[in-house]
Amino acid sequence: MSIRDVYIVDAVRTPIGKFGGALAPVRPDDLAAHVVRALVDRSPALDPARVDDVYFGDANGAGEDNRDVARMAVLLAGLPVSVPGVTVNRLCGSGLEAVIQAARAIALGDASVAIAGGVESMSRAPWVLQKPERAFPAGHQQLHSTTLGWRMTNPRMPAEWTVSLGEGAELVADKHGITREQQDAFALASHRKAAEAWAKGLHDDEVVPYPGVDLARDECIRDTTSMEALAKLKPSFRPEGGTVTAGNSSPLNDGAAALLLVDEDGLQETGREPLARIRTSAVTGIEPQLFGLGPVEAVRRALGKAGRSFADLTTFELNEAFAAQSLGCLAEWPELDPAIVNPRGGAVAIGHPLGASGARLAGSVAHQLAAAGSGTGLAALCIGVGQGLALVLER
Repeated sequence: MSIRDVYIVDAVRTPIGKFGGALAPVRPDDLAAHVVRALVDRSPALDPARVDDVYFGDANGAGEDNRDVARMAVLLAGLPVSVPGVTVNRLCGSGLEAVIQAARAIALGDASVAIAGGVESMSRAPWVLQKPERAFPAGHQQLHSTTLGWRMTNPRMPAEWTVSLGEGAELVADKHGITREQQDAFALASHRKAAEAWAKGLHDDEVVPYPGVDLARDECIRDTTSMEALAKLKPSFRPEGGTVTAGNSSPLNDGAAALLLVDEDGLQETGREPLARIRTSAVTGIEPQLFGLGPVEAVRRALGKAGRSFADLTTFELNEAFAAQSLGCLAEWPELDPAIVNPRGGAVAIGHPLGASGARLAGSVAHQLAAAGSGTGLAALCIGVGQGLALVLER
């Protein structure tokens, strides 16, 4: 059996909304449907009935994104009912996992045309109430927020594994001696790069604003922030001696992203030039509390499988869950030129809608490679509970 080449024809995303912000009134299944519809509309030569499957990442799934949000997006987007959809969950890596699974299906000949993406509305993530172990309990019951992080944790899990995500970032800072000032400087650079990219129109090819919502640009970018402003913020997770703050962490967000993936036959049907070709991927595990370093080995494995090195990279989109986490990964890749990392800004500024982020990163790499005309790009994320995921693209 021959392995088919897999091409990314197009990639779109919504502007990323802040928690409780402009996209908060929009259901996650509607966000997902919007990017699916926009993606199909941008390839008018392609019959939507030719889409073999739709893969969507979603990290929460506890609210309006329940019941297979990928299939709901297909129906709400007005695609033929014959088009199926599957939702995947690898927490923060869910959107990239969707791209990888769709690419794998095409490579093996199980599909010719597929849509892959991700969605998250952290604003609309519900509170959940566990069923009592016995009927009619007399005591109070606890509501759990599903917005982010551990909840309803299995007591068999070792306590050192189940620390908060922010404390995990502090542990990475401890491990690599990363200072508060270094984290704030990283965060400031992220905001400046994102603002500059928007000013230059570099995000215009991929961003599709949601109809009826007054949001044309990522909502969390702070054009006027400074080292002085960031230094005034208190540590969020370690009151005494902590270095991780709201200013050097990714915010809570809402958004969706989607990519159109095809083989050679599908490429001819679209009549379009591909943005990039998918080369390899890799996933790895690490101690849950050190989740922020998850990409370290995943990236090395993906590059090795592709026969590439850090020196071959044109661009590298590394999800900025926390500045400390990103700096920790960079410290373990001394061969990598940090100047090519997140050239258009990262998640500290743009935002991190969990299930959508991986698809946003892959789409951004594809658009950057298309703009460059050639090269090798890489998208990678750390993942809560200790995983790393990486994807290599080429043009």
